[in-house]
Amino acid sequence: MESIIVALITGGSALVGVIVSNISLNNQIASKLVTAQAVTDTQIKSLESKVTELMDEVRKHNSFADRITKLEVKVAELEKGIKQ
Repeated sequence: MESIIVALITGGSALVGVIVSNISLNNQIASKLVTAQAVTDTQIKSLESKVTELMDEVRKHNSFADRITKLEVKVAELEKGIKQ
């Protein structure tokens, strides 16, 4: 009977140790996940900002290309007028 009580106490102590260890490890993992998520969110915001800037540059470039095309047409018309 005495050995059963000792085994139960030992098993209970081991179980409490495992539970405390798991809780501590879960808290550490949760903390790391929160930090990693914050870093990811910051990187995404930075990328969104860069994409917006690139979209603005593309729009400016497209506008410039349209104006050059119109200028080329006008120059061709003016050259025709000068030749006549």
